[in-house]
Amino acid sequence: MSSFDLKVVLDFLSDLSLNNDRVWFAEHKADYEKARLIFEGFVDEVILRLSAFQDGLAGLQAKECIMRIYRDMRFSRDKTPYNTWMTSVIAPGGRKSGRFGYGLRLTPGGTMAGGGLWEAKSEQVAAFRRAVDRDPKAILALTRSSQFLRTFGSLQGEKLSKAPQGYASNHPAIEILKLKQVHAVRAFPDEAVCAPDFTDALVETFRVMKPFLDYLDRAVS
Repeated sequence: MSSFDLKVVLDFLSDLSLNNDRVWFAEHKADYEKARLIFEGFVDEVILRLSAFQDGLAGLQAKECIMRIYRDMRFSRDKTPYNTWMTSVIAPGGRKSGRFGYGLRLTPGGTMAGGGLWEAKSEQVAAFRRAVDRDPKAILALTRSSQFLRTFGSLQGEKLSKAPQGYASNHPAIEILKLKQVHAVRAFPDEAVCAPDFTDALVETFRVMKPFLDYLDRAVS
């Protein structure tokens, strides 16, 4: 059960998506601060719950895991100044640690929980493929487990149309080897986010994700 009213956060983000400019944001700064504090408190609660099965989270605070709402527009054609979501990455050492972590993006109509190789470097993808090639049964057993399939369906990410160079097209894990990004994602509708058991559902999602993140740690880190 959660004592944090995430509907307040979704409502603010919905209004922001319709008024994504600095004047409106300044006029509604109090609304933003209220939403931010609710989200921060919620993430602190999730960190506490995750620490029951994830080492390295002792003393970690939400502030070390939450992304800024202010967009970096220097190299973007989109000049809207604010993200219309609130995001956190809970990992040992915080979001800047470089460790694989448990990600949450809260946004109206598109809330997602996930983890994995998102903006993967070429050497990370290469290391992942070598690990899969050495022992395909390990990743297949993990991603074909009933809990993983029920929670995430399958691994997702941008994929090659053909087998990567050096790998046979009939490799037992060829569809995984084709991935250029490797992540597990679960979507939550707004009604699930606003439900009193959302914390339970999110923490359970991350518990199912943990073996996959552990695999990535061994394969890539």
